Order: sequence, then C-alpha cells, then structure tokens
Amino acid sequence: MSGAASLPALAADARPKAYQRVLLTNERGDPFKASSLTVQTNYVFHYPFEATPVFLLDLGKAVPPSNPAALKTKGGESYAWPGGVGMKKSIVAFSAICAHQLVYPTQQLSFISFRKGTPVNAKTPNHGADLIHCCADHSQYDPAQGAKVLGGPASQPLCAILLEHNAKDDTLTAYATLGGELFDEFFKKYEAKLSIEVGSKAKNAVTQRTPVRELDKFCRNPVKC
Repeated sequence: MSGAASLPALAADARPKAYQRVLLTNERGDPFKASSLTVQTNYVFHYPFEATPVFLLDLGKAVPPSNPAALKTKGGESYAWPGGVGMKKSIVAFSAICAHQLVYPTQQLSFISFRKGTPVNAKTPNHGADLIHCCADHSQYDPAQGAKVLGGPASQPLCAILLEHNAKDDTLTAYATLGGELFDEFFKKYEAKLSIEVGSKAKNAVTQRTPVRELDKFCRNPVKC
C-alpha cells in the first residue's frame, strides 16, 4: 500500500498538500474496486472539494515516479510525482481543471479528456495519442509523466491527486494534492456557474467518500476535437 510517508523524499520545492482522506466508491456508495477500471477509459470523481473534478485513469502499464525537479508549477516550484498505484502501478489521478483557461468537465459538456490510441489529426503533433487533451485551447498533458505539458499554452502540469491503494481490499483513497493548485482561481471564475451546478456546497471539502463515474456517463456531451 502506497502512502504519504514516502513522498517527502521524492518531493523537491513543492510538497504534497494533505486534505481529508476520502474513499472512492461506486455510484451505489460501495467501495470502488481498482481492478474494475477499464484500461485507458476516462473516469471522474470530485476531490478535494465538492465542485472540483478529477480524472481517474488506468493507463494499462506501470507508471514510474518522475525524477526530482522533473515537473514545475507556474510559480517555478519543482516537484517529483510518485507515479502510478494499484497492483500494476498503472492507476493515476489528476485534477480535471485545465491549467490554461480552467476548462473542466461538467454534466452537460466536457472539452477536456484523455484520448487513447493513434493521433486524431496527424497534422497536429501528439494530438490525442494517449494524452489528456483540452479542446478549448489544445493544451496537452501526458498522464504517464505526471501530466507534464507536451503542447499548447498551459503553463504547468495538471495538479496531481495522490491516491493510496489498499491491496487487501483493492480500494482507492484520495488523500492529498501535489503540484500547482488552481482551486482559488477556479472558484473565482465560475462562482455563478457553480452555484447553479452544485449549489452552496461547491467549496465544501469532500469528506469520507466520493463516487466514481465513467466520463461518458457523467457528462452528456464529451467533446472530441
């Protein structure tokens, strides 16, 4: 079982920021089994706040930690990402808020998601090939490298959500973030919209449990560009 104890040795300037430990569940409220993830499929849960979405991905291959100082926030702080968790070390999670224009998946529409397989448009380098791609500004992030920016105007990687895998129960628990948080900017930009979508609890910390859903079931119109 991986956890926060090993992170200080990996981290450089930026350190993990602890939030409440929250168990990932299915929509019925039962513990979500890591082995039930479909490889290279977009899943969404909310953490560390009720209105802040997270992408959960099983990349289908072991994902090693990044080297110290391999990633940097827009403020210039370097950090090392601890890599994948789970039996195959292939499960990763990142904030689903784009680091450029703060685009995020809603129940009505999503311009940002993981794209698997061959490039959608061969004329655009790296377009869609096993990357998280934002159609609003064409920022591209590599989830196998700590959501490092590979293209587009984004100024930093997606903020990592740190997970702990309980091998005995095959469950996942979110417990911290690592990297450049954009939550304050997100709440300021979308205050009116979030009050309609989520209500007064938008800024509330998620506690105890958070449901996991496939993006295609959570969102009515996932945009493909």
